[in-house]
Amino acid sequence: MNSRPSPAFGQALIAALPSLRRYAMALTAHAAQADDLVQDCIERALARANTLQDPSRIGAWLRAILYNLYIDELRRKRSRGTQIDAADLADDISFSTPAVDGTDMTDLARATQLLAPDHRQILMLAGVEELSYREMAEELGVPVGTVMSRLARARTALRALLEPAAPAVGPRP
Repeated sequence: MNSRPSPAFGQALIAALPSLRRYAMALTAHAAQADDLVQDCIERALARANTLQDPSRIGAWLRAILYNLYIDELRRKRSRGTQIDAADLADDISFSTPAVDGTDMTDLARATQLLAPDHRQILMLAGVEELSYREMAEELGVPVGTVMSRLARARTALRALLEPAAPAVGPRP
């Protein structure tokens, strides 16, 4: 690191933490993993603060760092196999108590985790972060049309996972 980040940079990092944690939770679905990912992201952001060209886009810059860290971790897991720490199961949504109103968010969380990372990413940016197509296109470095088609495919894939297959309708005897 060439110079120490400015106090304004530090304040912007702190202000971005809630959004960054939501994003990490959407990607990982585990609080401990999300917290580790956010911590690694902030560490990398502090080390590379001088690479942020437009301070007004710090949110997009941080999400890009976090997403790249997440993908790197997925690749590492693939090469060494999946290891499960018993402490990680404490935050597993499938072990939580169902909602009082009968809504089963477990199905949504499980289905979301079955989606490809780029589908989870685009759904998070659109649904939770409420970015416009243009903002998502700029952040992801792709055309607006690509954002629209990715979002449509992600929604279709999620819907297919959540809705049971329609029963086959044939002639009645």
